[in-house]
Amino acid sequence: MSAPTLPAAAWFKSSYSSTGNECVEVNTTTGSVVGIRDSKDTDRRPFTVGPDAFRTLVEAVRADSL
Repeated sequence: MSAPTLPAAAWFKSSYSSTGNECVEVNTTTGSVVGIRDSKDTDRRPFTVGPDAFRTLVEAVRADSL
């Protein structure tokens, strides 16, 4: 299965990220898939999930329930 094309300029880090490179970047431009990648290894193929799965992940992180 091939990965969807995610525009390079659309990757962003959370405003809560530190100034270091120990965070993830997210790309939500396609609407049907959310790309997630390591900010230190941007050449690697991103992990992709659907919007509902990403929302569930963010809610779990916010609730500290992982």
